[in-house]
Amino acid sequence: MPLSLMIHDLSDFPVVRLRPDTAISGYAPAWCTEMNELIAQGDQFVLICPPATRQEDHEDRKLRGLWLKQNKETLAASCLALVIVEPDSGKRIAIEAQMAGTMRAFGTPQAAVASIAEAEALARRLLAGERLLAVG
Repeated sequence: MPLSLMIHDLSDFPVVRLRPDTAISGYAPAWCTEMNELIAQGDQFVLICPPATRQEDHEDRKLRGLWLKQNKETLAASCLALVIVEPDSGKRIAIEAQMAGTMRAFGTPQAAVASIAEAEALARRLLAGERLLAVG
């Protein structure tokens, strides 16, 4: 993969990782551009999001949500799953409770796991053909 992205780490493609601490105020336009470039490649991938270290800006969340809705079908064809890493079991349960709605809205299967190692193992299984069970 010839892309060189700032927000997404493609060093282990088709496992794509959101780089930690890149979700600073105003990052969403770069995120959208990188996602456009990533899905334009036409290869399937799994996106891993590390534990959040800060609250995402409202405007960034709004712009990313709009992009996700506008690109729902295209993203679903490329992204096998979004795997969210959340070590805190209470926060992970809350994330899982929201997944049915976000999966309907954005079209991409999602999972929440406790560690990066679990996320990477799940990504490899999904890339090998395993499917996530429906949520909700």
